Amino acid sequence: MPISAADLLSAAYNDADRTIDLRRALHRQPEIGLHLPRTQATVLDAFAGLPIEVTTGTSTTSVVGVLRGARPGPTYLLRADMDALPVHEDTGLPYASEIPGAMHACGHDTHVAMLLGAARLLAERRDLLAGQVVFMVQPGEEGFHGARFMLEEGLLDVVPAAPVSGAFALHTIATLPSGSINVRPGPMLAAADQWRMTVRGRGGHASMPHAAADPIPAAAEIVLALQSMVTRRVDVFDPAVVTVAHIAAGSTSNVIPDTAFLEGTIRTLSAERRRDVVAAVQRVATHVAAAHEMTLEFEHVEGYPVTVNDAAVAAQVLETATALLGERATSLMPVPLMGAEDFSYVLQRVPGAMAFLGACPPGQEPETAPPNHSNLVVFDEEPLPAGVALYAQMALQALAA
Repeated sequence: MPISAADLLSAAYNDADRTIDLRRALHRQPEIGLHLPRTQATVLDAFAGLPIEVTTGTSTTSVVGVLRGARPGPTYLLRADMDALPVHEDTGLPYASEIPGAMHACGHDTHVAMLLGAARLLAERRDLLAGQVVFMVQPGEEGFHGARFMLEEGLLDVVPAAPVSGAFALHTIATLPSGSINVRPGPMLAAADQWRMTVRGRGGHASMPHAAADPIPAAAEIVLALQSMVTRRVDVFDPAVVTVAHIAAGSTSNVIPDTAFLEGTIRTLSAERRRDVVAAVQRVATHVAAAHEMTLEFEHVEGYPVTVNDAAVAAQVLETATALLGERATSLMPVPLMGAEDFSYVLQRVPGAMAFLGACPPGQEPETAPPNHSNLVVFDEEPLPAGVALYAQMALQALAA
């Protein structure tokens, strides 16, 4: 007999102590980037004793677990990321980061804890599975392309006879109502690209700007021209965000510098818009510099693609979350978020979805709570078992015997 939603949720809450203990252990010892030896060891310890085949990455400290069901069938992937951010924690929590300058400010510790909780639930219910569950535990989500490295190492073919055919991931968000499940079909998160440019002029004495070629006014015009480019050249129904986040020029008050440096980000929600806006940023900046008889050096750093949820899977997430938690706890998001995610690489290859689990802490309002990536962000732990149950139920439904 298939397990009921209520029984699965009850089992997840009965195991809540282990889920929260693991989350706090990870939170105390955050690591950054693609190589997370302490975090990997903690994850491996959590998998130990379960009937799950575990392998580790060669180019990164990734972990992949495979749970084989009672009967043959397809392979379904559940994902969590485990890297932290270069942020000094100032929450004052009793389990706050013990590593100066590093913090689980994006909730990745909660993702790992929920995924391992789901692994325990699913391992106890192997007889209900016709197929395999792959547990993807990745480093390097925060700008290091960890998911791409795992795909290059054969993540989707870890079960050669039955390659991964579907995928699901949860992400906790501190500015959404605690316990809510939020998802949408189509674009869920934006593509994120970086750009850098150097305006090259000719230095001189600040008292004689006519004898120099001052790159600073040209850089200022580039900033304004980029904003006009977005509002006048980008379709509002296929939007883009272009942000100039860093400007550097000069060294003192009476010297015109040779160069001015600018860098920033581009966020888009389609591959076509992404390509067009990257080209437009370079074109506008180059021509503004040329109008001042200066040259421009431009560098584009490609970031994550758009995170696109499969419509059928997104609908399934809503239906499953409603059965688990009730209709009031689920939300069809009207618009995407302009953050970015490297789970997008997985969703380019197989149909799947990412959903957000609201985790606004008690006593705070979602609109004013410190957000993900803040040094003050706090995630409510109470809904973590609900996330465990949703992870497990998505796999159980995909692999129903």
